Amino acid sequence: MRVRTGDGVRLAVAIVLAAAAAMACAAELPGDDKVRVQRVEVVASTLGPVILLKVDDRAVPVSVDQTVAESIHAVLTHRKLPRPLTHDLMREVLQAYGGKVTQVVVTLRGTTFYGSVSIELGGEAKEFDSRSSDAIALAIHFSAPILVPRSLLESAGRELGDPPGSRRL
Repeated sequence: MRVRTGDGVRLAVAIVLAAAAAMACAAELPGDDKVRVQRVEVVASTLGPVILLKVDDRAVPVSVDQTVAESIHAVLTHRKLPRPLTHDLMREVLQAYGGKVTQVVVTLRGTTFYGSVSIELGGEAKEFDSRSSDAIALAIHFSAPILVPRSLLESAGRELGDPPGSRRL
């Protein structure tokens, strides 16, 4: 996997600042409307892989582990991995039983991102608590919408722009 490198320190600082800024107003407000993420991108930083949830001219950076980054990157680039990863297995199992992920909501509490995965199976809808990274990966695997509260986008979202010297995965 090619990684986007360069001024990873700036991205790392942006992540820390986003988390700190979001702590002040991270709690989802009652009636807080949600916005649909328009694009998802995998980038590398000095702190490890980061998923950018992009809406208009803003992006919410979510740190993920290497396996989740690889899983998401493979789907985004239409690349089949030599062996299935956990998210591939989950997709296969759900599809085998007629299930699907219908949407994912990513929230922030304190400095921790949370995921809520909505699954439809056998005409019944259920919602499951999840790590945000796993929720994002499952949404990508099912082409399901990813939603974030507008307050999160405003508090933790950063202006889009590539760090100097970086390159896309």
